[in-house]
Amino acid sequence: MSKNPIVEVINFGDELLVGIRDNSHLTYLGAQLSRCGLPILRSRVITDSASEIRKAFLDAWEHSDVVITTGGLGPTSDDMTRENVAEALGATLVFEPEIEASIKARFELIGRTMAEHHRKQCYRFADGEVLHNERGTAPGMAFQRDGKLLIMLPGPSHELKPMFEKQVIPWLKSLGMLCKEDAYLQIRTCGAGESAVEETMQPIIEAHPSLNLAFCVHYGIVDIRLSSRDNLLGMEQIEAIGQEARELLGEDFVCFGRCSLAKVVLHELRALDRSLAIAESCTGGLLCDSFTNLAGASKVFVGGVVCYSNDVKVSQVGVPESILEQHGAVSPECAIAMASGISEGLSSDYGLSVTGFAGPDGGDEKNPVGTIHLGYHSPVGVWCKSVRYTGGRLDVKARAVHAALDWMRRKLRENKVEEFLSCGERD
Repeated sequence: MSKNPIVEVINFGDELLVGIRDNSHLTYLGAQLSRCGLPILRSRVITDSASEIRKAFLDAWEHSDVVITTGGLGPTSDDMTRENVAEALGATLVFEPEIEASIKARFELIGRTMAEHHRKQCYRFADGEVLHNERGTAPGMAFQRDGKLLIMLPGPSHELKPMFEKQVIPWLKSLGMLCKEDAYLQIRTCGAGESAVEETMQPIIEAHPSLNLAFCVHYGIVDIRLSSRDNLLGMEQIEAIGQEARELLGEDFVCFGRCSLAKVVLHELRALDRSLAIAESCTGGLLCDSFTNLAGASKVFVGGVVCYSNDVKVSQVGVPESILEQHGAVSPECAIAMASGISEGLSSDYGLSVTGFAGPDGGDEKNPVGTIHLGYHSPVGVWCKSVRYTGGRLDVKARAVHAALDWMRRKLRENKVEEFLSCGERD
């Protein structure tokens, strides 16, 4: 195998090409492998056609050192990857009783009997390895020939991810193909655009010509990836440069790595031994969801209300009717009343709220579509922040959630001394 192996991913499945499902596999595999110093150089999405499967695989096998396939290993008639890749390789498939026993045991756990069509999943390459599927019935496969590697993974993400992390990554490490430590350092920022972040980083770029920088933007968050150009810098040097970058970025710096904004806020609140409640309108529960996705959130997050209608704002959150009549539901005054009302109603130390016009309809001259008002209730004060975003409805909602979390992150750090004093007074 070459010193810098060429890695290609082939995603099989009509559902990817007709837009029924997003191709999240490529994003996931790319992140996992690049972090370990084995970046994907090519990818393609192929329809569920026997001839197209064979054609795509043979081309990838000829021009790449590592080929990873996803999808087409299941029991239905459109799952044809295993058989056609074996035919393309001229490899023999053999029935594996242990796979059959595993599938039968899985069905017995749910009180069902394994159907006959599941037997097609019980075949493996005669000279290959089986990758156990702990969350489904379709096993993965690993195969080597002439210094090349083939890794075949099931389509469902909840099956693919644990298989890749627990079996494929260790296997690749045992072959010496992956770095023992991360191949790059990621810095997460929020609050400044990509060009502004790059401008801030300019002194770093000029001072370290051997440093390679890459930027990735998603809904107000800008990630910076620091790596070595031609392996001239060690990770210790890159981490030192990362500390320089942190100083330059100031309040826009969120963390090293991939920690979500919600997790950062969660950690800050846990350090203060404080609780949070949420009232949201236009974001429809996304803000609450960002916390409940985190293990241990119950130690901080007490609950929330999606108060989409004015009646619910009044009855469940305690927003005074006079505020709605005088200022409207989309207003700084309503946002503050929502944050304070939910905090008082659910007996939390902090309250965070979102109200606005996500579009495409609604809005007025004072609050056009895309206007978002955020409310923040804390032991040391109450504030409101207003922002405006362009784009589709889902984009505005996602950006509003990040804006609310980033603002709370900043407020918590800004008032940290006062917050700790408040904790001491309460105790």
